[in-house]
Amino acid sequence: MNVFKRMFKMGQAEAHSALDQLENPIKLTEQGIRDLKKDLDESLKALAEVKAMAIRSKNDLQTSKSKAKDYENKAMLLLKKAQNGDIDASEADRLASEALVKKEEELEHATRSQEEVNRFETNIGQLDQNVKKIRATISKYENELKTLKARVKVSQATKKLNKQMAQIDSSSTVTMLERMKDKVAQDEALAQSYGEIANESKSIDDEIDKALEGGESQAKAADSLAALKNKLGME
Repeated sequence: MNVFKRMFKMGQAEAHSALDQLENPIKLTEQGIRDLKKDLDESLKALAEVKAMAIRSKNDLQTSKSKAKDYENKAMLLLKKAQNGDIDASEADRLASEALVKKEEELEHATRSQEEVNRFETNIGQLDQNVKKIRATISKYENELKTLKARVKVSQATKKLNKQMAQIDSSSTVTMLERMKDKVAQDEALAQSYGEIANESKSIDDEIDKALEGGESQAKAADSLAALKNKLGME
């Protein structure tokens, strides 16, 4: 039973991993480009092979045409020799006929070669279009991949910033500010308390001296005022 549970969990993990990979557009696009380049390589290989067969068929065509012409010329020479008495007429006819048979064989071979050339040319055109299409698609997706990477970077940065903003606890910030206000008020009250304690710590002698200092100053000020009035004849 435990074995089946482990197998089930392994299957779940692989499924989640596959889903995560499917959700990654960059990896998917890169894989798609790699697949397209593989298709391009195979198409180029097929195109090269078909072109090689077309070249060979063209060469065979030219060779067959040349041989057919050559057999026709040989037949004509044989007939001329027979006409000039250089060779027996019946032998010349026989050999000229064989040469003409060879000529027809080469012409038939040339016809088949021409058909092959035409077929290969059609295949080459189709393969060439396929290669161009794949190249254009690769170029398109490579450009889109650059744009996609930039968009992913922007979206990830935006998501990170929004996540950080969402995680900010506004209530804790308000609580902190209220605590700071309470701390300042407490410090102010404590300073005032220390001031009152400092005033209460004065001795009675200090209070007496202070009172006397104030009295003497007032007395001196009164005497000075009276002397000034007397000088001015105001009294």
